Amino acid sequence: MAATSPFASPNEPGQRRADRRDLPTGTLTLLFTDIEGSTYLLQQLGEHYASALSECRDLLRAAFGGHHGHEVDAQGDAFFVAFARASDALAAAVAAQRALTTHPWTEGVAVRVRMGLHTGEPSLVPEGYVGLDVHYAARLMSAGHGGQVLLSQTTRDLVQHDLPDGVSLRDLGEHRLKDLQRPSCLYQLLIADLPADFPALKTLDVCFNNLPVQFTPLIGREQEVAAVQNLLHRENVRLVTLTGPGGTGKTRLGLQVAAELCDLFPDGVYFVNLALINDPAFVVPAIAQTLGLRQVAGQFLLERLKGELQQKQLLLVLDNFEQIVSAAPQLVDLLAACPSLKLLVTSREVLRVRSEHEFAVPPLAVPDPQHLPELAVVSHYAAVALFTQRAQAINPAFQVTPANARTIAEICVRLDGLPLAIELAAARVKLFPPQALLARLDQRLQVLTSGTRDAPVRQQSLRNTIAWSYDLLNAEEQRLFRRLSAFVGGCTLQAIEAVCVALDKSNEGGRVLDGVASLIDKSLLQQTEQEGEEPRLVMLETIREYGLEALETSGEMEAARLAHAAYYLRLSQQAEPKLEGAQQAIWLERLEREHDNLRAAMQWSLEQWEDGRCSEMALQLGAALHRFWQVRGHFIEGRIFLERALTGGEGVAPTVRVKALYASGNMALDVDDPVRAQVLFEEGLALSRGLGDTAGIALFLEGLGWIGWYRGNYTTARRLAEEALARWREAGDKDRIAWALHLLASLASQQGEYARARALCEEGVTTHRASGNKSGLAHALFQLAEVLLVSQGDRATVHSLLEESLTLSKELGDKLGLANYLSLAGRLALQQGDASAARSLIEEGLALYRETGYRLEGISESLSMLGKVAAVQGDYTAARALYEESLAFPGKVDAVWTASSLEGLAGVMAVQGEPALAARLYGAAEALRERVGTPIPPVEHATYERLVAAVRTQLDEVVFASTWAEGQTMTPEQALAAQGQATIPAPVVAGQPSPSLAKLPSFPAGLTTREVEVLCLLATGLTDAQIAEQLVLSLHTVHAHLRTIYSKLGVTSRSAATRYAFEHQLV
Repeated sequence: MAATSPFASPNEPGQRRADRRDLPTGTLTLLFTDIEGSTYLLQQLGEHYASALSECRDLLRAAFGGHHGHEVDAQGDAFFVAFARASDALAAAVAAQRALTTHPWTEGVAVRVRMGLHTGEPSLVPEGYVGLDVHYAARLMSAGHGGQVLLSQTTRDLVQHDLPDGVSLRDLGEHRLKDLQRPSCLYQLLIADLPADFPALKTLDVCFNNLPVQFTPLIGREQEVAAVQNLLHRENVRLVTLTGPGGTGKTRLGLQVAAELCDLFPDGVYFVNLALINDPAFVVPAIAQTLGLRQVAGQFLLERLKGELQQKQLLLVLDNFEQIVSAAPQLVDLLAACPSLKLLVTSREVLRVRSEHEFAVPPLAVPDPQHLPELAVVSHYAAVALFTQRAQAINPAFQVTPANARTIAEICVRLDGLPLAIELAAARVKLFPPQALLARLDQRLQVLTSGTRDAPVRQQSLRNTIAWSYDLLNAEEQRLFRRLSAFVGGCTLQAIEAVCVALDKSNEGGRVLDGVASLIDKSLLQQTEQEGEEPRLVMLETIREYGLEALETSGEMEAARLAHAAYYLRLSQQAEPKLEGAQQAIWLERLEREHDNLRAAMQWSLEQWEDGRCSEMALQLGAALHRFWQVRGHFIEGRIFLERALTGGEGVAPTVRVKALYASGNMALDVDDPVRAQVLFEEGLALSRGLGDTAGIALFLEGLGWIGWYRGNYTTARRLAEEALARWREAGDKDRIAWALHLLASLASQQGEYARARALCEEGVTTHRASGNKSGLAHALFQLAEVLLVSQGDRATVHSLLEESLTLSKELGDKLGLANYLSLAGRLALQQGDASAARSLIEEGLALYRETGYRLEGISESLSMLGKVAAVQGDYTAARALYEESLAFPGKVDAVWTASSLEGLAGVMAVQGEPALAARLYGAAEALRERVGTPIPPVEHATYERLVAAVRTQLDEVVFASTWAEGQTMTPEQALAAQGQATIPAPVVAGQPSPSLAKLPSFPAGLTTREVEVLCLLATGLTDAQIAEQLVLSLHTVHAHLRTIYSKLGVTSRSAATRYAFEHQLV
């Protein structure tokens, strides 16, 4: 059963223009219209508004009636018209738009009408047409603008070869309408002599969001969606909690509200799934991860989140909050710091915090079985419509008939109109006709009036509905159902069999397979297909919760969770060696699919610290998974888990602890905490020496070598790396040899020993290639390309190396590898003179560095390179800001990029007429390079010498030398802090021009060249995706540009930005 028209409901049938008996049936083209900006028109026209509205209606009715249209509904300023032929509907729309355009409007204020055309087979009931096609046509119209006519793919296919003269079609591409279903192709009708260019469609594509696709329409929630929308529209409402029992549809309602409100939040609407989080400490990290924020060492993540959201107009949908309700004060704290942030929370219980507005999600509307209306009206009730839809998914021939209508209504009433309960019951029509189904429900729901007082009645109803399905299972199926509830986010058949065998040695794989098939048939388990893998089995979360209760009651809970954790430990340990070999991509993807189960195993192992074996299990899990976390960018998650596991794992075997220490040290270094990494590595080194573990000693020496590199202690780092390499060579471990070579090559390159660095990189490439380690090979290829680039090697070779590295990183889903490629490819493009391509590549890489949460080195490097690009393009203001931002991480970035940024900033200051500041910064950069022993790369020599010479010509020689010397006594932080105090001690030497770089045209509001390019494309009506394609940018980068543009222009919408572009003649 499909969703109904927004014009009709059982309680408010509305004004009907046509007799139902005169309306056509079968395949119809539906036309919806609406006046754009009716509130604005009312304000403009005042008392003349009524006459203008009347004129508009007359014009539309004449056009529709003249082309055989059947007026289904007319409410306010909107029409719903049906046509038996698509060509008639199109001709009517053309005639209507022409009439509206040429009409002499009252007070000269034109009325602009948007229209949507879709062809389908709606059902005719006494209330009008109902069905998915009506719903879709209304959504299509809502996506357009006044004067615009939109067509669905179906309608376009029917009319494209029979268009009237002066009429054509424009393909607008795929768009997600606000019903959250899959993208669909939309088309615009182009009418000669009428406006053809409009702003971007009002779809989810123009809103920053991560709202998931929904595969079925939302049924019967129009009033609730509107009510929650109205709440969130109120200025004083910042936190709305959708409450209700499990299975009442809170999540789906929240998603739909978010979709409808996307235009209200220019910085986006984001869905944060908390269903699988049981620890309140992980709420803020989950939000941050959804928004692509990373943790900065020394700063609490909540404070980081506050800083990022302080100026954002953003809506967060926090789903399934009931199990971490103690984290609610964090939400209040976040709201207090972020005045334009709003939260929509779904929870089974209220949060009980100030400023909360509760919205209790009601059950779906049900008819009164004792006073049933006509059959068509019964079918129109949301609960009956949902039951019918789900029953037809099981049995396509199922229909609501006069014979079963009362029974179905009674079923929906007995189930309290709860969506999940209705879906479960409807799934049984395969076995039972409605009457038999009702009889069984009646037997099981007698306890509704005498349930425990401490639980909501509807929650009891849902539990008993699931209990009824559970009671239909035989004893073996019940046992399997309980055990399946231990899995989170689904599992494979192999995993189920392993856990069942661990719990019952006599269990046979065939019996498990039969039981799984039975549970799928009975809708207690769902099966999803995976290309190249065995099907995945998923249990709905609410059903799983009931299963956990049953598992606890059975006394098998601890044994089942232990078996579950043990299986995923074995899987992790099985994957661990494969993550460095030829099967790396396969195992990374396998672990990613099992991520939720791995988290559940990790969580349980942490909860069992008093049990030495489980404490050991936590450390083993962390050690086995640390490479997965690194490659897939789960740095913060891995860091948190390992730290907690180490805290509780004091009594475990040294051999277990030592592996966890290495993994934890690596993760600490990955998120810019070298102090903690050193503590962990030193403890691990001491343990390894005590155990006589040669491999462990080499690992920790290498780790301490990386810390030395990180801190600019190159001599110490080289000594440690060489000792580690010697041990690896002795052991014959090719993979570890290659990683030690990676460290030594980094050190050689930093110190200007490019021939040695190249040789070490080439050996690393050869070694990784031989071992089949694709991740290591990708990084080795990147490193070799970087060495060649900075030492002025062959650019064609650099390009070839980068392309191979890119291919491998894509195959592995290695986000850090992709970011590295984009960054270096951008530097190569800049060397080749393509500043525009360089900027695009580096910006995309920067976005990935930020998304992964990896250490600040990549972010600082990218910002520095973007500063260089801006300088080359003549945008010195932007260049200066970028260089300064790249230097905003004291002690967190290696000396090479710190020095490079200081030199870049100095060059910009010289161009801007601040030679004294430039000389001081050059002096500080030189001192830093001398202190750590890192020379200026050959590729930078010429530019450096030219700019330094330019500074020298602008200052008296004595002043130049003294200012330079002053800078040499300063740390980078001191040199930057002294910028505001600097003055030019002597006048610029007369007749000496500033260094000349091609100057960028000056644009209003401080817009850069790329921002103007994005704005111009936006103003022409392109979507974000089309802008990204046109400019060869990532969608994420386009979003970032738009946020900056909106901020600079002081606007909050695409239409306002478009208006600014035209008013300032940018297009």
